Amino acid sequence: MKIGRTVPPAAAPLGWRDLCHGVAGALSPNGSLRAREDEIRREFGVPHVFLVSSGAAALTLALTALKTISPRREVVIPAYTCFSVPAAILKAGLRPVLCDINPSTFDFDHVLLERAVGKDTLCVIAHHLFGVPSDVQRTRAFCRARGIFVIEDAAQAMGVMADGRKLGTVGDVGIFSLGRGKNITCGSGGVVVTSRDDIAAALAPRYKTLPSPTWLESSKDLVRLFVLTIFIRPRLYWIPASLPFLRLGETVFPKDVVVRRLSGFKAGLLRRWQTHLAQSNQIRSKTAGYFGKRIPGRPGSDGSHPYLRLPIFAATPHEKQRLYASSQTRGLGLSVAYPTPVSDIPEVRAAIDGRQFPAARRVAASLLTVPTHHWLTPRDKQAIAELCRDARIA
Repeated sequence: MKIGRTVPPAAAPLGWRDLCHGVAGALSPNGSLRAREDEIRREFGVPHVFLVSSGAAALTLALTALKTISPRREVVIPAYTCFSVPAAILKAGLRPVLCDINPSTFDFDHVLLERAVGKDTLCVIAHHLFGVPSDVQRTRAFCRARGIFVIEDAAQAMGVMADGRKLGTVGDVGIFSLGRGKNITCGSGGVVVTSRDDIAAALAPRYKTLPSPTWLESSKDLVRLFVLTIFIRPRLYWIPASLPFLRLGETVFPKDVVVRRLSGFKAGLLRRWQTHLAQSNQIRSKTAGYFGKRIPGRPGSDGSHPYLRLPIFAATPHEKQRLYASSQTRGLGLSVAYPTPVSDIPEVRAAIDGRQFPAARRVAASLLTVPTHHWLTPRDKQAIAELCRDARIA
């Protein structure tokens, strides 16, 4: 690990002024929560919004509500996705079913999706991994004819447009994350949106029973976010990155998903979320465009798409490890993303009957992601482009 200036693999806008708004939100939690809900309704054109403690909590809440509408109990997900997705499914008391992916989009292999669904399929979760849009309309058309819900996991794509629509609003339910490395952040948080009154009616009573964070928990959040605001800066990030017990950059399967309401403090932190989101996505678009022109064959060459992190594929697993090690030494912020397909997670393995998912495994073996956030300087971008240009990229 480099000592000195180090680019974090992911970061979202958060400043001192936001912390002040957070304190104000803690003093008036109900007003802050209602204001954020109203803003999200208007911004995304949805009538129903629920704010909770994390993206995983949002997915768990949505799944728990759907299982009261239908007796089905299986949830189909991409075989390569965020580990919080299967964790939320298990927390909701449902069974994950994996479907292999199209490596170029991380979307389902739609031929295989037709085989993955069955008479017990409650819903399909379509994700937009790293901000790369999936064909949710195709998935929804296929599922609608079979009475299957579609949850759109837009945790990594808040504010992103595709085919004239905002991601997260195409499925029956949409999920956003407000975690530390997302498009915007309040430290941790999640959003459930839906335009379906029947799903909202199932969500509402469960949402009402969720506990709100205590003052002590909000105080701890304030301290954590104060520290984050300081140490996320590249000139200081090397300090927490060098502490093994923090496990920064590691992908860990959540042993439990805590489902609570979003606190007034975090709702206050989000007071400028629309401005932050527009600025964040604009910067990510420009950065992806810069790399797209300098790393042959990479997506984002026209600079029009705000990737949360820009995916690149090394030619071999060995080359992937070499690139990552070089990035670590130079403090350039490349990430190995999710290290295995979902089928390798011990808690999930028993549910998949030994099936294999070769495309997901190839992606896990060769994928790296490049940071696109606002902390990158022109010098950082040049160094990353040179590292990737000289590498063996698939």
